[in-house]
Amino acid sequence: MILNADYHTHTPYSHGKNTVDENVARAKELGFQAVGITDHGFSHIIYGLRRRKLEDYKRECKEAEEKHGIKVYTGLEANIRGESGLTDITEKDYEHFDLYLAGHHIFLNYEKLKDWIRYFGFGNVWLRFGFKGSEGLARANTKAYIEAIQKNPIDILTHLAFLAPCNAVEVAKCAADHGTYIELNSKKTHLTDEELAAVANTGARFLIDSDAHSADRVGDAARVEEQLARINFPMDRIDNIDGRTPNFRFEEFKKRL
Repeated sequence: MILNADYHTHTPYSHGKNTVDENVARAKELGFQAVGITDHGFSHIIYGLRRRKLEDYKRECKEAEEKHGIKVYTGLEANIRGESGLTDITEKDYEHFDLYLAGHHIFLNYEKLKDWIRYFGFGNVWLRFGFKGSEGLARANTKAYIEAIQKNPIDILTHLAFLAPCNAVEVAKCAADHGTYIELNSKKTHLTDEELAAVANTGARFLIDSDAHSADRVGDAARVEEQLARINFPMDRIDNIDGRTPNFRFEEFKKRL
């Protein structure tokens, strides 16, 4: 398996250590065709990209692309802000980005009071401390994922089920229907072997991403490779290895606006 792009990396604009240029330089060193700079979305209370810094963020991505001669996607890892599937990228923001990632995170400005209660007060945040999620929480997370995919032109769903218990198979079916990739995240253990094998049977397509928070982890796929080997994963369904390139939904959606 030869990885040819990494579409999920972070910089100090959110929760990363190294600069845009340093991440891109590392991707170039690895011989990648492309790299995504995808800092956390605006509604993340602690680590979100701040709108006042958006123009600098875009400028640094453009300069790094010109300097290193590989495709640099100016992206965002948007936050799913509630059960309705609302994220923190609005249509007014579309012009600023060319890659749309989204996933469940904690410490957000949630959409509604019930989302604060469900996801923060009694939900996903407590999973970090070893509490088990309820069936109700799993249903709510599943609904939020599906609504987000249906209502937004999301390219990649990040670390599916990490701190967000859900019916991963139903989410993957929806992703397959709408052309959203399921990320195989090499930073976080998020799907068990059994869950990933079931998700692979849905017809969804996949991308391997490092979720790098430092330049030395750009392109790191070791954890994913180990899991794929254990379950005899269909490698032809991964679209950033062995010369394959993804067809991104967001780009096609914007052409029709």
